[in-house]
Amino acid sequence: MGKILAISNQKGGVGKTTTSVNLSSSLSYLGKKVLLIDIDYQANATTYMGINRANLKYTVADIFHERVSIHEVIQKVPSVNVDIIPARYELGTIEHSLISHSNKDYILSNAIEEVKDLYDYIIIDCPPSLGIVTINGLTASDSVIIPVQCEFLALDGLTQLLNTIRLIQNKQKFNNKKLNIEGVLLTMLDTRSNIGYEVINEVKTYFKEKVFKTIIPRNVKCSVAPSYGLPVTEFSPRSKGSISYQNLAKEVAKLNE
Repeated sequence: MGKILAISNQKGGVGKTTTSVNLSSSLSYLGKKVLLIDIDYQANATTYMGINRANLKYTVADIFHERVSIHEVIQKVPSVNVDIIPARYELGTIEHSLISHSNKDYILSNAIEEVKDLYDYIIIDCPPSLGIVTINGLTASDSVIIPVQCEFLALDGLTQLLNTIRLIQNKQKFNNKKLNIEGVLLTMLDTRSNIGYEVINEVKTYFKEKVFKTIIPRNVKCSVAPSYGLPVTEFSPRSKGSISYQNLAKEVAKLNE
């Protein structure tokens, strides 16, 4: 049975998609069977993995509309041994159409039930919001990885996410599931700046043992890789960014042994 991990933080620009893509590829290098689900309306994870969105017959929006089986939406990623459920622009309008749905928070969870036994890890790249789509991602998940950038006001707004996690935990009591915090991932560390290290101390004081040992540095290769439709682990395997994400994958795998 696959471990379902949501990558979530309602703050944008913290490295959610970069983490989703490169953790997926790094776990595949460890021999794990991985499914990446893009539920961000920007569809950056889809592009990052080299999928041409214009050629897609089905996307994750079709799952939310319950038009097709999840099996029909899954694609192979060209560059790494990872499967993906891609997204496209139409996901941006999905929230409005789901408002009156009687089971709106569980659509993704119900779909994933069909395939979760086929994978070791299912990684969900959540959008930078706490709307219905993100609630679906968190409700479907066993745990959440929270990327926090090593910059000023890093913890700003996290209270809202933690309250949402608690809300979902209360809901899940009725179906014997519990959403845990897998860990807080420190990202975008600028080693030349003192503020980054101050943030690390602040986050560790707040989250204690829930902070991953791996810290993702600011790395040019991580920024350039998406334009080639490749994870940084493929684009520049020996770069600091690539090595950091491979170390993160080892940490995640060890936590789930």
